[in-house]
Amino acid sequence: MNSPIAVAASLTILGSATAGTVVTDAKNPIPSAPADAFANARRPISNPTLFDLALPSSNIHPIFIYHSLPDQISTKLGNLDLGGDVEVYALQFEYALTDRLSIVATKDGYVDMNPNALLSTENGWANLGGGLKYAFILNPETGTALSGTATFEFPTGNSDVFQGEGDGAVNLIVSGLQMADQWQFAGALGFQIPFSDEQSTSSFLSTHVSYEVTPWFIPLVELNWFHVIDAGDGAGNFSSQVGGAVPAVVQFEGGDFFNLGAEFADENRDIVTAAFGFRSRITDNVQAGFAYEIPLTDEETNLMEQRFTLDLVWSF
Repeated sequence: MNSPIAVAASLTILGSATAGTVVTDAKNPIPSAPADAFANARRPISNPTLFDLALPSSNIHPIFIYHSLPDQISTKLGNLDLGGDVEVYALQFEYALTDRLSIVATKDGYVDMNPNALLSTENGWANLGGGLKYAFILNPETGTALSGTATFEFPTGNSDVFQGEGDGAVNLIVSGLQMADQWQFAGALGFQIPFSDEQSTSSFLSTHVSYEVTPWFIPLVELNWFHVIDAGDGAGNFSSQVGGAVPAVVQFEGGDFFNLGAEFADENRDIVTAAFGFRSRITDNVQAGFAYEIPLTDEETNLMEQRFTLDLVWSF
């Protein structure tokens, strides 16, 4: 028969367990539940209309871009003077329907173009774009995610700022994410497929690496590669800009934000850029970011001399 002392000890251990205290054997410890490795995930900054986190979430994402135009651009008429800048004010948002599925609004905003030569000073609205994101792999224990995104870009913008032409396009994107302690590795591969030959068909590959030194300072490096698969036939589009001649003479495409439908874009199919910056986690729900971006390919064969991007991500 058990002694009163043994029974009392057994009841004490049982009571402690039911109160939430886990008793472990030194030889066979019971592991605690793993933390959510996605808790400190941060959104990439460059290529903002195409490169996103693989995680479905709910957030509002205001963006400001100051984009310097190259001093000269490559055309069938030779190198022509350009210079000046473009400013973009945009607001993206995402709303999670489930842990794996979200609605995304990826492109919108106001564009203010101020070239020094060749083109005219114009301003107007960008095209609208949005769609769905679905996470095929979502493992918060290992910090691994893989998602697919399909968005449609509608030709609702103003042709004065190289928007609003053609019949729109679909963007098909696969995004990946891996968290590793304070490190984050992310990437995306996608295709922009227009519904008419007035725009070029292109692909992109973007990568991101960041390290959380402190919540206030999370340095990052990003690379973006844009490749023209099939040049467009947009001659005559954007008639307010040198009579619609831009798509008929330039020898490159517009990268992440502009699809010129350039007839001779196959002569310079590739644009590669590098972005350097940081994020700051201001609160658990708010992150700010800054990135400085430059082309690694010849600046005359794209529309970027340099770019500064500021953004804020408010998750809810």
